Amino acid sequence: MRHLFIFSLLFILVQANAQSNFKIFNKQGKEISIDKFYKSLDKKQLIFFGEFHDCADIHWLQLQVTKYLHEKHGNKLVVGMEMFEADNQFIIDEYFGGLISTKNFEDECRLWKNYKTDYKPVVEFVRENNARLIATNIPRRYANSVFYNGIDHLKKFPSETKSYFAPLPIAIDTTLESNKQLMNMSMGGHKGQNMMEAQAVKDATMAHFIKQNMPENGAFLHLNGSFHSNKSEGILSFLKDEVSADQTLVITMVSQDQIDKLEDENKELADIIFCFTEDYAKTH
Repeated sequence: MRHLFIFSLLFILVQANAQSNFKIFNKQGKEISIDKFYKSLDKKQLIFFGEFHDCADIHWLQLQVTKYLHEKHGNKLVVGMEMFEADNQFIIDEYFGGLISTKNFEDECRLWKNYKTDYKPVVEFVRENNARLIATNIPRRYANSVFYNGIDHLKKFPSETKSYFAPLPIAIDTTLESNKQLMNMSMGGHKGQNMMEAQAVKDATMAHFIKQNMPENGAFLHLNGSFHSNKSEGILSFLKDEVSADQTLVITMVSQDQIDKLEDENKELADIIFCFTEDYAKTH
């Protein structure tokens, strides 16, 4: 049954890929097949699927990857999502445990505006198949506090609050290209520093909850904006001493005017790169 499922899934994806507005490349810029992409998922313990939040095809592909990994790992699959904040984990657990209604869950979880079109299919698949869903992101009120006041401001919060973000102090590698980009943004100066710190506290918190929930002999799939995992920076910079590189796979998406060849600036962004035309179908 498992082999039939995988064959059917791959056939559908191959057909979709042939007719779609994207191509798949490895980090060196060599085009690969959908079959090779799926094989790259095997034997990986930690998989990051970086996205543009408004790409319809990427959200569909994330669901297919979730199904594929569940077929392989069963209830030893854990799915983490940037789109859920850590203080809502108990609401997720209540919903997955059948204790509250879908309406209560959706009303109380501070869901993104595009939740129903883009993320609900993954959440419901995970719930219906008895896998685990982890809210990995820092609650936005604390990230906003860092943006306006700097990372040291987090020290002032009570101990219960501190359970919702990475343990302090958070060591930020300012030599990373992604951090340099944030520092050099137009606002610059002190606000640039705070922007970098606000981003870092999100990445460190996502890394923290990934580490806490890594399954034994299973796989952890994490869905996040591509900036959080491109070039194995962002979240991965806080995991480099915890998970070996050969057990980690980073997937990202880019857009180009023409997709027959991966542009040099998009090479090395991730292990697997989905390259879309710039007019890719948007959900919002």
